[in-house]
Amino acid sequence: METSELIKKVRQIEIKSRGLSANVFAGSYKTAFKGHGMSFAEVREYQYGDDIRDIDWNVTARQNKAHIKVFEEERELTIMLLIDVSGSREFGTRTQTKQEQITQIAATLAFSSISNNDKVGVVFFSDRIERYIPPQKGKKHVLAIIAEMLQFEPVQRGTDLKKAIQYVSNAQKKRCTTFLISDFCDASDYQQSLTIASTKHDLVAIQVYDQRECELPDVGLMRVRDAETGAEQWVDTSSRRVRDAYAQWWQQMQQKMQQAFLHSKVDSISVSADEDFVPKLLTLFKKRV
Repeated sequence: METSELIKKVRQIEIKSRGLSANVFAGSYKTAFKGHGMSFAEVREYQYGDDIRDIDWNVTARQNKAHIKVFEEERELTIMLLIDVSGSREFGTRTQTKQEQITQIAATLAFSSISNNDKVGVVFFSDRIERYIPPQKGKKHVLAIIAEMLQFEPVQRGTDLKKAIQYVSNAQKKRCTTFLISDFCDASDYQQSLTIASTKHDLVAIQVYDQRECELPDVGLMRVRDAETGAEQWVDTSSRRVRDAYAQWWQQMQQKMQQAFLHSKVDSISVSADEDFVPKLLTLFKKRV
């Protein structure tokens, strides 16, 4: 992608994402993702109803009046975006690809983060960890992340959710909020890693899929290629047995994913590549209040 085209696309995503984060998600984001501790704010006179356990006895003795310590929530969070960059992200049959939808969702979350003075970092993964961008604050940092999402070319094309989840769990020593954004087309067992990570961090899953992945269309003999392995084969989509077998495979993948989320107590949403993701994201935020 040429520099001028990249700048134009980054700008387009910035305008849309900043608008959404400022006007739509501002209050919902802050309410849904709270701080992970309390810090001392001030000392004031004791008032009826205050907890006597908060009395500051040193100040009380000096002033000869009861005073209490006031604490406030430590609001600053670290947000990690764990983004699937495997070959299957390039798939899209309607208005845009899964990659484009993932980029818009991630950008909106990133701008919501910095507007609340949170740090945001990124892990790009395929069947290996492709790149780690440490958490930082600021608009310049977010714009660099968006540019990277638009032009990043992974070394590998497979998917290994287990490896990605384990990496972010180990890389972030302090508790953080992690958005795992993927199509979750991974045959391996990632449930245990998800469970371990969710006990250490606040983990949220966002599945991005394409409508055509749910079922095969009846269009006769069709040549298909696996976006991750590169394997090609002819498929007779006019066969009811073939279409049913594919639909069953998709349902099994979805059931496996939902069971993993349920067992791990991970909040999640599923968004198709061509739909407006805003209502789904708002629903996710409200569910966490």
